[in-house]
Amino acid sequence: MDKKLVRKELIHQRLDLPDRFERSEMLQRVLRIWLFDRPDTVIGVYWPIKGEFDPIPALHRWKEDGELIDEPQRRRIGLPVVNKEHKTLVFHAWYPGCPMEEDAYNIPKPKDTEIIVPTLLFVPCVGYGAGGYRIGYGGGFYDRTLATLQPKPFTVGLGFAHGFLPDLEPEAHDVPLDTILNEYGVV
Repeated sequence: MDKKLVRKELIHQRLDLPDRFERSEMLQRVLRIWLFDRPDTVIGVYWPIKGEFDPIPALHRWKEDGELIDEPQRRRIGLPVVNKEHKTLVFHAWYPGCPMEEDAYNIPKPKDTEIIVPTLLFVPCVGYGAGGYRIGYGGGFYDRTLATLQPKPFTVGLGFAHGFLPDLEPEAHDVPLDTILNEYGVV
């Protein structure tokens, strides 16, 4: 499998999905239901690019729901910031209205907020296959991060059903995700 070619085709397909809005709405519901009984209070998530599913509305709602109930620890959301030296990700606190700036890849990131360590991490999937393996954008940032992050968070891939690749073979450096969600539920 030529991952570079597959990645390019899947991104093109995702951008051209005629029902992407409806699929996003379905995945928002799946995500909200999936999060309902999770004990996590610190979640890492990505800023959506290139037609990716946007999990931030569901997570903002999750954070607000936590503020409505009397929880001993407040809920936090973190966005990735690239560590240029190690080519890994660290997660900085994000909240609506926090100062933002673009990283080296022109992706918005929190500016000067504290580093947080997620116990649950949502990972974008360009494509995904059996065993929790995924295709990302090819930089290896999530694989390197997951190989070193301690304690290791529970990892959840998010992607649309069109990205399922039945023939995806993992490479030695690929780190499997704990679960994957798409607009139809848990994969």
